[in-house]
Amino acid sequence: MHKSVQFLELIGMGKVPDVLVGTWIVMALLLVFGLLARAALTAASDPTIPDEGVTLRSVAEVLVEWIDGFVAGVMDVHGYRELVPFLGSLFLFIVSANFFGLIPGMEPPTSFSDLTFALGVICFFYYIYQGLKHNGVHYLRSFLGPILLLAPLMLPIELADNLFRPFSLGVRLYANMFADHQVLSIFTGLTYLFVPLAFYALGSIVCIIQALIFMVLTMSYIKLALSHEH
Repeated sequence: MHKSVQFLELIGMGKVPDVLVGTWIVMALLLVFGLLARAALTAASDPTIPDEGVTLRSVAEVLVEWIDGFVAGVMDVHGYRELVPFLGSLFLFIVSANFFGLIPGMEPPTSFSDLTFALGVICFFYYIYQGLKHNGVHYLRSFLGPILLLAPLMLPIELADNLFRPFSLGVRLYANMFADHQVLSIFTGLTYLFVPLAFYALGSIVCIIQALIFMVLTMSYIKLALSHEH
C-alpha cells in the first residue's frame, strides 16, 4: 500500500491527486491498445478475414463484437449501434480501472468517489442528450407525468429521481470497489501464496460485475429516455 502511494505521488510530483494519476495511466493504456488494434486492422490484407490465434487485433474484435451484441440484447431499440461507442468506452474504462487495483501496489481509480461521481454525471447528461435528440423538446413532457393535472406533484418526483441517478451510480461503484480493494489488501497481506490467489480470483469477478452493472444501469436510463415513458 505504501509503495503504491509513493509511486503515484512520484508521478504526480506530490501535486496531482492519486486518483488522477491512476486514471491517466488507465486512459493511456486504453488509448495505446486502441491505436495498436486499429493499426493492426489497417495493416491486414483482408480485414474481413480474422487472424489465426490470439493477436491484438483478434482480442479487440472479440471485445467489440461482444459489446455490440450485449448492447443490442439489452437495449433492443432501433439504431442501438450509435450508442455502442459510448457504452463500450464506458465499460472498458471502468473494467480496466477496476483491474488496475489488482496490480500489487496499485489502487483502482474507481475506489475514489470523485471519479465514480464524475462517471455518473457524464452518464446523466448523455441519456438526457439522447432523450432530447430522439424525442425533441417533447422529451421534457415526460417529467410532468402521464396527466397534466398531476404535473405539480410529478415534476419534483421526476426531477429528484433523475438527479439521484448519477449519485446512485457513483456510490454503488465507489463503495463496492473501495471495499473490494480493502479486503484484498488486508487478506493478501495476512496470508500466503495460494489464499491470495483465491482473493484475486474473487476480486476479478467483482471488477467485471461492477463494470457490467454500471453499464446496464446506464443503458436502462438511456432506454427510458428514448421511450420517454415512465
